[in-house]
Amino acid sequence: MLPQTVRTAFSVFSPVSEYLPTNMRGHFLLNILSGMPVLMAAQCPEYIDYATQVHEPLSSGKYKLAFQRPPEECRTFKSQGLEDVVSRMEDVIKDPDLYRLFQNAYPNTLDTAIKWKGYAADNAEEELTFIITGDINAMWLRDSSNQLQSYLPILNASTDPNSIASLYRGVINLQSRYILTSPYCNAFQPPVESGIGTSPNEAGSGDTVYPPYSNSSVFECKYELDSLAAFLQISIDYYNATGDLEFFQKFRWIETIKEILAVTQNMTSPTYGSDGAVLQSPYTYTRNTNRATETFSNDGIGNPVAPGTGLIRSGFRPSDDSTIFQFYIPSNMMFSAYLATAANIMGKINKEDSVVLSEQMSRLSSSLHDAIETHGTVDHPKFGKIYAFEVDGFGSSNIMDDANIPSLLSAPFLGYRIDAETYANTRALVLSASNSYFMRGPVINAVGGPHQGPGMAWPMASIMRILTTEDDAEIVNELRQILSSTDGLGLVHESINSFNASDWTRQWFSWANGLFGQMILDLEDRKPSILETSFQ
Repeated sequence: MLPQTVRTAFSVFSPVSEYLPTNMRGHFLLNILSGMPVLMAAQCPEYIDYATQVHEPLSSGKYKLAFQRPPEECRTFKSQGLEDVVSRMEDVIKDPDLYRLFQNAYPNTLDTAIKWKGYAADNAEEELTFIITGDINAMWLRDSSNQLQSYLPILNASTDPNSIASLYRGVINLQSRYILTSPYCNAFQPPVESGIGTSPNEAGSGDTVYPPYSNSSVFECKYELDSLAAFLQISIDYYNATGDLEFFQKFRWIETIKEILAVTQNMTSPTYGSDGAVLQSPYTYTRNTNRATETFSNDGIGNPVAPGTGLIRSGFRPSDDSTIFQFYIPSNMMFSAYLATAANIMGKINKEDSVVLSEQMSRLSSSLHDAIETHGTVDHPKFGKIYAFEVDGFGSSNIMDDANIPSLLSAPFLGYRIDAETYANTRALVLSASNSYFMRGPVINAVGGPHQGPGMAWPMASIMRILTTEDDAEIVNELRQILSSTDGLGLVHESINSFNASDWTRQWFSWANGLFGQMILDLEDRKPSILETSFQ
């Protein structure tokens, strides 16, 4: 029989361990056995509540920002590389409030959102990582790719299961599973291997979707082109940082690329055939809702699209709001850019059809770029030639921008080969009152969107504005607005009322926080003197 201390340890560990990520369980049990003090997972505060409270020590600057990292024992993934960066930046960022915001924001995904990490039930070598967005207990393809992109500066080749590289491999593998199972869906439930129960589906029984899907694996099934592009993005990020070509040949990456190409080919289909008959749409969606942005018009097929443009339809935007005109230009830009780079990975793989696939991907990337420049631009009476937000191929266009990424503002950040003059004109429109969703006020001036509505500016758009400009004064002004609008809580909100800093949405939104940290590290490389600026 086991000694009493060991039996007690296991009786405590068993019910509690399910709340801990796998990389913490052994450490947790070892502490119990050694008699060391342990903060049990059951005692860890729910971060959704923790993040809305002020925690000391406060920053020493005028904004007195709270310290918002959870207790060390409650962090969902630990990385010494991350801690080294956070510590090093204290000497780089001279303003104490700006440093506190970085200190809180940059670690947020690792601290709070690595819900589970493990291995596939049918392959002990296949790593899986389930990342939640923050306050929503589901994994979005887009969000999880961007959440990890923040940690590219500390990503390097490693076989250690407790490494950032392992997190990346786990997300790529899990995204492969999701795409191969439900390629038109955007957000997913935990994998069965995790033992985590499913969350109520976003729409309950209020959605009618074709192709059908299972609520046991899907959280929401809004077809978004950028979700498929996000799989390419995280694959490219991992390969560029590690050079690990072997990984892409071991599991189902090639099969997933084939599925993505099939879906996007389907979604180039027009509404009408050559004889005028309405064609069967590859994807339809309706939701029982009182919000127009949550459903598709025309009984689920959306507004008509014309043939012959070469553009790919997207049912929804990266905000999860429905498109008005289905040729959503920012997602087409993102897909074109990442498809070209992913083709380089495919071309290096030693498989029978990899060269053919690589050439197919390159051709599609190039033709899509041509289609955007031909059909995705309009002549604006004030700003000249600009990129449209959405078009239908019949001549209709939607002129605006949204804070969520991909956006028109983010085109160069995504690696899209812009026409410099067209982008400059577009940027001027997007960052002015001519953009119907550019929010202005005494608190913050930034792009918002229909998702939270008029008056609500998104700091994410301010961050992207910094990432896509070389203008020092513009960067400093945007940093000042972001820093002064956290309501003293020291984290980046989803959106903020441009006239009331205490009226905000989503304190726990880890993508926006990680992007803020990513931007600060970019400034360290690109504009180091700006990080010496005082905001006092």
